[in-house]
Amino acid sequence: MFERRLSALDRVLVEVERALGVALGATAEASRPSPAARLAEAELDPAARRHAAGLMRVNHTGEVCAQALYSGQAAVARDDATRAQLLAAAAEETDHLAWCAERLDALASRPSMLNPLWYGGSFAVGAVAALIGDRVSLGFVVETERQVEAHLGEHLERLPEADVRSRAVVAAMQADEARHGAAARAAGGIDLPAPVPMLMRAASLVMKTVAYRL
Repeated sequence: MFERRLSALDRVLVEVERALGVALGATAEASRPSPAARLAEAELDPAARRHAAGLMRVNHTGEVCAQALYSGQAAVARDDATRAQLLAAAAEETDHLAWCAERLDALASRPSMLNPLWYGGSFAVGAVAALIGDRVSLGFVVETERQVEAHLGEHLERLPEADVRSRAVVAAMQADEARHGAAARAAGGIDLPAPVPMLMRAASLVMKTVAYRL
């Protein structure tokens, strides 16, 4: 039996198919049970429920962006080991996507209507970073996960105390993101030039502000 090796074009086409599923709201399947699975659903007043849903919508959109970033990087990564590492991290991000979608359903809410836009922009950023070089690509992972870890910490402070299910999901996601960043650093990720993290934070602020409402 011969196993066909995917070309760069093949990988891009695979990622386009994945993009359509993620961006258009196809149900993600988690490989791990949700951290919220064994916790009781809280009784929240309407304002607290809307606030929790807004934060979890932001987190869901962040996972859409993470899928796109990793997929864009993996599609054009030059090194097989780097590609494998990116795809492994993307698999865990799929768990996060599914967990956040479950919480939005439980909170009687929905994902961001602009997810196709967020996905497209993040995929392009990931592909450009990978085209520059694998160390730069991994550096984007390091910086992205650093910023995501911080923003999840903020959400743990802002989520209603009674919403233990959302809080459990966010805490587990934060631990995974820290591990992804550390792995990318160990694999050779470099520090990005000073303007780049600032631009990433600005873009993230726009996404979080809009996704909370839309």
